[in-house]
Amino acid sequence: MADDKLVKYVKKSSYRLKVLKTLGNDAKMPKEIANDSGILPNHISNVLRQLKDKEIVECINPEVRKGRLYRLSDNGLDVLEELE
Repeated sequence: MADDKLVKYVKKSSYRLKVLKTLGNDAKMPKEIANDSGILPNHISNVLRQLKDKEIVECINPEVRKGRLYRLSDNGLDVLEELE
């Protein structure tokens, strides 16, 4: 069961919503997220940072400078389930 506050937080932004739906059950790099969601790459890093701060998204390989992979956390999967 997803936290209502997190669901509302994601719903407030079409970008956050698109990123969640684009990630789904996959792990993707920011460039792939941008291509798949139709959001400009320079906006993706901000959205990912916001979602990471709320523990909706997690970086699988934070030690890597280029080619970081992001996926939905357990919270993120719950939120996505609520949205669908």
